[in-house]
Amino acid sequence: MQSNDARMLLHTAVPTAAVGVIAVAVSAVLAGGKGAVGAVFGTLVVILFMGIGLFVLQGTARKYPDLFQAMGLMLYTTQLLALFIFVAVFKDTTLFSAKAFAASLVVATLVWIAGQARAHMKAKILYVEPEAGEQRKADSKGASA
Repeated sequence: MQSNDARMLLHTAVPTAAVGVIAVAVSAVLAGGKGAVGAVFGTLVVILFMGIGLFVLQGTARKYPDLFQAMGLMLYTTQLLALFIFVAVFKDTTLFSAKAFAASLVVATLVWIAGQARAHMKAKILYVEPEAGEQRKADSKGASA
């Protein structure tokens, strides 16, 4: 994992986990123990899905930079669809509060996306390969000598 990938993960997962802790506390107060379990499950699902998606997207960017934008759109659409399916599957569960689960899922997803957007805006991503420029200079000097 490159340092900018780790930084991106740090700037997205930490705020999401912090909001998840808040969601667990609020859900525990409003819905009791089942609410807290639902909020924990919702937050963990988001961190897991979005974390896997981030790794897939970063790998695609390195291997196939031409497909990066299309892959990003497909990945986010797939993630949102999968999260919707999770809400639909667990809407009638008795293991935890479905409302707390859905609320924490939505809030954690929004915080993840906001954190990812902020991390991307603050990242110092090179648009030009500095080594390629230095290599061309060395090649041109060697040819003229």
